[in-house]
Amino acid sequence: MSVTSVPAPATQGDGLRPTLAELIALRGTSRHRAAPSRGRLGITGPAPSALRGRGMEYAESREYVVGDDARHIDWRLTARSGRAHTKLFQAERERLSLIVADTAPTLYFGTRVRFKSVQAARAAAVAAWQAQRQGDRVAALRGSLREAPVAPAGGARGVLRVLDALTRWYAQPPADDAGLPLALDHAARLLRPGARLSVFADPHSAAAIPLTRWSALALHHEVVLVLLVDPLELSPPAAQLPFLSGERRIELDLAGRSAREGWEAEFLAPLQRLQDELPARRVAVRVLRTDESSDAWLGAGMGAR
Repeated sequence: MSVTSVPAPATQGDGLRPTLAELIALRGTSRHRAAPSRGRLGITGPAPSALRGRGMEYAESREYVVGDDARHIDWRLTARSGRAHTKLFQAERERLSLIVADTAPTLYFGTRVRFKSVQAARAAAVAAWQAQRQGDRVAALRGSLREAPVAPAGGARGVLRVLDALTRWYAQPPADDAGLPLALDHAARLLRPGARLSVFADPHSAAAIPLTRWSALALHHEVVLVLLVDPLELSPPAAQLPFLSGERRIELDLAGRSAREGWEAEFLAPLQRLQDELPARRVAVRVLRTDESSDAWLGAGMGAR
């Protein structure tokens, strides 16, 4: 008598387009990283505080005491009562982790293991699960004039909404892609001080953003830029390579010096420029190849912040 086994749900896609099952399976990557430790008295230790800052929501006003921030004086109540009063705000207990997905056509390409678009979806899924594990609310968006951002939400339900969007966005190039600049415009309107911004992009898309724009984002937020690259882009062979673009076949001879210099200017120079200039502007830059583990971009210490 033969026994027929029920196949388990696939946790690895075909490398051409991401599947919801494989993004859900990446939840285990955050579990393998050490959880933030808490101080014995709740006020010491290397863990982030459960309070995320002063917050933006007004709570009440009270009489001014020495040491209060003069910027928070309630001038209307001060004028009515004749005594100085200061505003109190509701402390922010949940941080927003916003994922910005670049959906440029250059991402839907790959020569090793998976497309850059699939790696972008997987890496963003790791960021979403990591944020949920740290108690953050998770949101996501892309550069689109028609599709609204995935609204911030906490818990596994919030992560699943983001994963569903990533699966759709990276199945094929969206017809209404308006670029990374528009996505960052949307992000600036959604973010609040102290939020975490994780951008997953092609180096060409990120290099087109003015440096002052990155500086402005990093002024009040924790910004991480993950650059998706294919090994062929980093180290092409000194040979003649055939490419298929639509129905047109292109052959590129990389044995010659001029061709290799053109390749380096196209693929390596933008990547190097971002790595050299953005860290000084408080933007953490990570390079993730398509043949690497999808959580390799976290690096040492990234999971505990």
